[in-house]
Amino acid sequence: MVLYSPVRGEFARREWGQSRKANSNFFLSFGKQATLFQAQAKPLTMRSTQEIDPTFVAKSRSTTEILRRVVGYLRPYKWMALANIGCALLSLAFSFAFPQMTQFIIDDVIGNRKLEWLAPAALGLLAAFFLRDFFNGLRILINNTFEQNVIYDMRREVYARLQRLPVHYFDQRASGDLMTRVLEDINSVERILIDGTEQGTVAILGVIAVLAILFIKNTTLALVALIPVPLLAGGALWYTLTAHRRYRSQREASSAMNALLMDNLQGIRQIKAFDRQKHEDERFAERAQALREGTLGVMRIWGVYSPAMAFVASLGSVLVLWVGGGMVIRGAMSMGELIGFIFYLALFYEPVSRLHALNQMMQAARAAGERVFDIVDHTEERGGIRGSNREGRFDKPVCGEVRYENVNFSYDSDRLAVRNISLCARPGEMIALVGPTGSGKSTLVNLLPAFYEATSGQISIDSHDISALSLSVLRDQIGVVSQEAFLFNGTIRENILYGKLNASEEQLLAASRAANCHEFIMRLAQGYDSRVGERGVKLSVGEKQRISIARALLKNAPILILDEATASVDTATEKLIQEALEHLMTNRTSFVIAHRLSTIFRANQILVMRHGEIIERGSHEELLELNGLYAKLARVQNTTFIEESFEHIVE
Repeated sequence: MVLYSPVRGEFARREWGQSRKANSNFFLSFGKQATLFQAQAKPLTMRSTQEIDPTFVAKSRSTTEILRRVVGYLRPYKWMALANIGCALLSLAFSFAFPQMTQFIIDDVIGNRKLEWLAPAALGLLAAFFLRDFFNGLRILINNTFEQNVIYDMRREVYARLQRLPVHYFDQRASGDLMTRVLEDINSVERILIDGTEQGTVAILGVIAVLAILFIKNTTLALVALIPVPLLAGGALWYTLTAHRRYRSQREASSAMNALLMDNLQGIRQIKAFDRQKHEDERFAERAQALREGTLGVMRIWGVYSPAMAFVASLGSVLVLWVGGGMVIRGAMSMGELIGFIFYLALFYEPVSRLHALNQMMQAARAAGERVFDIVDHTEERGGIRGSNREGRFDKPVCGEVRYENVNFSYDSDRLAVRNISLCARPGEMIALVGPTGSGKSTLVNLLPAFYEATSGQISIDSHDISALSLSVLRDQIGVVSQEAFLFNGTIRENILYGKLNASEEQLLAASRAANCHEFIMRLAQGYDSRVGERGVKLSVGEKQRISIARALLKNAPILILDEATASVDTATEKLIQEALEHLMTNRTSFVIAHRLSTIFRANQILVMRHGEIIERGSHEELLELNGLYAKLARVQNTTFIEESFEHIVE
């Protein structure tokens, strides 16, 4: 639907249930990826697409709360907002000249046959139109700058908050839902910020000004014109009370569809490998159908409400023409006065109808604002940028002594993931963690960089309790190489420099050579400026692992967490990776989640874990003498990976 506004002098298109196109290059890198530049993709659980993920649902908030929150984004641009409103008011003021000049031309010029006044009157009317459109054009220029500044600020704040939310927040939410909130929902909130501020102010002032003029012109006709107002107010109240739940359902359906889309794009190889294109087509069709139904639900109500309000408003025009026509026939008013009054009446009902459109925009913004402010209001990780009182630092260079003292941790209240963990890693030692799948190895090491906070007990580095350190200080001392090497969609140079953004070219090359990746990089057409594709898809598994190692080498942290890769590579590549890892672990306190027996033999201390507890500890020789679970594992020679051996032993 397209509405023409004589105040704005332009066609204002209302797009039902969707925001304007967002910048397609805007992307998110959440949680661990941006904090310690590593990530492991966690696919969503397969379930019926008819279910709505509860994480898509936002906390309900009142319209007053949403408006109070969004007004805060206008404060840095208050002069721009005032200029925007001022230009709109000036444009509105000059539009008032048209009815008065029309009345003057009909009654005084044409009625009295004063030909010499016709040209000046027409030029005066043309000047009024010029000034109306001049200030309207100026308003558009200011409005566009104002609008983009506010969108930029909102996106920056929401994205910055996302970066500082705890890792478990992302464990429980779909990336597609978060992207919908950052891109689409922010646009919906922005519309009420900009258009609501300007159009709402101008519409209200316009209604008051025109109403005053109508009463000055003719009190009787003004009272007749107000007859439809109670019906208009009642319709607006009904729409306000009922629209919110429809817009909320629409936003949730949009998140569900985008979450499935992102999931499928990331899993496209699995979809093709299992020949599940038709199955995924059907799943996507269900999500798209839910969004279509939600959008149609909004449009159907608006399709009844908007024309009904327009009809009620036209009732006022008909009544004014009826009563006013009788007054003209009786000689109580002139034809020019009636025509001028009708033109002013159009200027009265136009902002009234615009207020109805703003109400529709308000309800959409409320539903979107709930989802945006759910992110902004979520508790940050400890030591976040704002409101942090954790400014603890190391008073001297970190040596790398790590202690766990009676540490417990639970993902939920049902059971402990690790229990009564106590260990000491001296500077430069290698600690190997072994055990069956689900024994708590990854959980134990994830507590060290505070990806998760220990439920009880204490973890310290060089006798400094990590809970007293800011996260920035803590994580500067820890390098991470995860089991699945994560590369950002950029160049090889950018991915390695993520370990140290201000590293020199010499440092970059030294890290690459130590990681045994310089040679294969130089064989690429663009060398270090070669693009790796999303998640490094253009590189082999071994190449990605070595780039990940180079990144950790460049960071040069005194403590290393290494989750050894389980992916099979050829013998030559595995040798290169092992050499790179040896360079990486030299003179560093290393926690290695070991998957190969060859890795364990070099460890200073081996921790055997089962059901979240350390059941054996010692060197390779000491554990063999103990003749426990590890000794049984060491005797198994028919498998490459430790987990496979454990599964057979513990059965």
